[in-house]
Amino acid sequence: MLNTLENLFNLARERKKSPVDGSYTNELLSNKSLSKEKVLEEINELIEAIENDSNKIHEAADVLYHLIMYFEVNEIKIEDVCKELEKRKK
Repeated sequence: MLNTLENLFNLARERKKSPVDGSYTNELLSNKSLSKEKVLEEINELIEAIENDSNKIHEAADVLYHLIMYFEVNEIKIEDVCKELEKRKK
């Protein structure tokens, strides 16, 4: 399970260093505005899917993918997020 998320973070970092022509991932990584727009759109779609009890898993996957790309385009390291979460343990 965590390997899948780690692979997505690695993909984002690789594509940022070595862009691939025509890649949707690279489109998100090169356009902060688009990346932000997609995160907001996908979160709304997830909320709607949950409320309607339909496509929840599909929409949750979209949110995670777009959030990971948003982190990368804004230079937010998941390692730092995890450290922050660890500090919050009680």
